[in-house]
Amino acid sequence: MDESKNWNPLTPEEEHVIVHKGTERPFSGEYWNHKGHGLYVCRRCQTPLYRSSDKFDSGCGWPSFDDEIPGAVARQEDFSHGMRRIEILCAHCGGHLGHVFHGEHFTPKNTRHCVNSLSIRFIPAEP
Repeated sequence: MDESKNWNPLTPEEEHVIVHKGTERPFSGEYWNHKGHGLYVCRRCQTPLYRSSDKFDSGCGWPSFDDEIPGAVARQEDFSHGMRRIEILCAHCGGHLGHVFHGEHFTPKNTRHCVNSLSIRFIPAEP
């Protein structure tokens, strides 16, 4: 992670989530129910992370994806809040995205990337 990169400026709310590993409230984010076609990129560094074709409605109140763009998302163990989870981060800038869960059977891939809307930005597909 190189702090000298020319990253996008963040609002205090975005910084709380992306830098300090916070979480937005469920059903409050810009993209939890978004249905557009295109790419979701890291809000801090613009790295493409997810395709809209991998987004699904898990009912959890956060954007959910069952796959990522290869190499775009890093994982690390997270033992915060007395739980054992797998945190997901932008592989380019290290920004916190959310957590990944396996074994819930929401999709055939059996994976759910639970992502904060404040961590991503949607880029619509060109017509």
